[in-house]
Amino acid sequence: MAYPDDLRYSKEHEWVRVEGSTATIGITSFAADELGDVVFVELPEVGATLSQFGTFGVVESVKAVSDLYAPISGEVIEVNEALRDSPELLNADAFGEGWIAKVELTDAGQLDGLMDATTYAEEVA
Repeated sequence: MAYPDDLRYSKEHEWVRVEGSTATIGITSFAADELGDVVFVELPEVGATLSQFGTFGVVESVKAVSDLYAPISGEVIEVNEALRDSPELLNADAFGEGWIAKVELTDAGQLDGLMDATTYAEEVA
């Protein structure tokens, strides 16, 4: 399985894509596959402050309920409203339409503690 090179990855199977000071967060295709069919996503509130590796939501699937862990710190500026009606986007397009939240990045240095695509692929192999 290929993981996008422009992302950074956490041990908890979240990804982050940084564009300027905005960081988009989602879960990896590996996590989505492990969960099975996603039936509900609890999104964070816009304006909420995320702390790196702190919980910020929940994903429920037919197999499990799993907490979401923020790969970086920041303030939530947007959430993927499409997930409310179509949580299966996490399974169908984990790295695209299945994004979860966008945050205003507060500490870009935190990215250095995350894995690149090659390291993440080795981690989940």
